Amino acid sequence: MATDLIEIDSEHPDPQAIDRAAKLINQGGLVAIPTDALYTIVADPMNLHAVGRVFKAKGREPQRSLPLLVTDIEMAEELAKDLTTRFYLLARKFWPGPLTLIVPAAAKIPLKVTGNTGRLAMRQSKSPVADALLKNLGRPLISTSANISGQPTGRGGIDVFFMMDGAVDLVLDGGHCVGAGSTTVDVTEPYWKLIKEGAIGEKEIGDCLKDG
Repeated sequence: MATDLIEIDSEHPDPQAIDRAAKLINQGGLVAIPTDALYTIVADPMNLHAVGRVFKAKGREPQRSLPLLVTDIEMAEELAKDLTTRFYLLARKFWPGPLTLIVPAAAKIPLKVTGNTGRLAMRQSKSPVADALLKNLGRPLISTSANISGQPTGRGGIDVFFMMDGAVDLVLDGGHCVGAGSTTVDVTEPYWKLIKEGAIGEKEIGDCLKDG
């Protein structure tokens, strides 16, 4: 499978490029896009064939969940259950932005997406490209780092193209991403837990929850 590349303006993406990416996703395809937290591979989380392709493309262990991009808190509420006050405090302060929140998944989320854990990681991105795709499709998207597991995430579209050539269907090349990556916080337990520190520091998370 040959991987296509389209150059786009990451702040003002061409609607035709977004339409092409959306069409591929509707067909079970994989697309790499720039976001506010590096490049990410997006795909349809409800298409199990596409989900399997994401795991294969990255060489990702099946017990690891696949994060989702959402348009807003309302979409997150449809995908999760038993959301806590901590979730709302963090989402209202840091979304859209580089914060991924791990929550209990709703029953409609395929177990394969959760890595058979029943937990779901979600984020609302500031990226105009991600936002345009989500609005075009009207549903959440798998959003996992555009790399082979264990290797650095590509910061430029060309880097991603060469790393993922043949593994994804399309790369939307929006140039160089300067983000520090997304911070990941688990709010499923009685005590919140920092899983990975990125653009948002642990102190900022703690201060937000303390103030609440």
